[in-house]
Amino acid sequence: MATGKKNNTIATPIVEGETFASLQIAKNLDSDMSMETRLKLLYRLQQTDSKIDKIYLLRGELPLEVQDLEDDIAGLETRISNLSKEIADTEAFIAQKKQDIVTSKSLIEKYEAQRNNVKNNREYDSLSKEIEYQDLDRQLSEKKIKDSTRSVAEKKEALAAANELLEGRKIDLVNKKQELESIIEETQKDEEILLKESEEIQSQIEVRLLNAYKKVRSNTRNKLAVVTVKRDACGGCFNKIPPQRQLDIASSKKIIVCEYCGRILVNPEFENE
Repeated sequence: MATGKKNNTIATPIVEGETFASLQIAKNLDSDMSMETRLKLLYRLQQTDSKIDKIYLLRGELPLEVQDLEDDIAGLETRISNLSKEIADTEAFIAQKKQDIVTSKSLIEKYEAQRNNVKNNREYDSLSKEIEYQDLDRQLSEKKIKDSTRSVAEKKEALAAANELLEGRKIDLVNKKQELESIIEETQKDEEILLKESEEIQSQIEVRLLNAYKKVRSNTRNKLAVVTVKRDACGGCFNKIPPQRQLDIASSKKIIVCEYCGRILVNPEFENE
């Protein structure tokens, strides 16, 4: 297993967004490590990270599905809480309007009794207006009760539907969590070993080279930043590599980047190691 001396200092500045292409033309890197050792470390790191990717692929969309279900449940609980409060407030409003109707009827009876004993037209007209006002107020309260009662019925239906949906989401969440936990339990030990191995390899690679590796890796669908030549073609994008360039790759004396996809190309013999 080829390893290199761990570098503790940075001799050259780190360029934001640096890629293998920019390092390819750089005059020097940050350590005295041979280029072949650098390339072997990068290839080992890629192989280790690819194994970690396979573990995450095995979990698939389950972590996202669990998160989505948790978000749905939180949203439904908030909706249920809001609906319950709105129903309670509306029912309190209906109760108040019913009391207003009782008050209006009581006042109407009172004013009618007073109107029967008035001594002049002015008092009669004044009481008649009060009676008319209270009757209109009663009619308005009855209309508001009717509208509010319909609103309460609709909100109760929505509340029942939300509760039913919530129960279904909770069951789905339990099942998805159990499935995810089962997969994690099966792969956790391997994941921990691979993550530790990846960290150890990264500690031996110059910061600039490591940053370029991470950038290229993050920009590719299959997360391959370091590939070998397979059947005279790039192992990442499968475009043909000229024979002279293949000789340069096999010599492992400098960074060779695929001109089509930007991945670093390494000696196919690294696979055998």
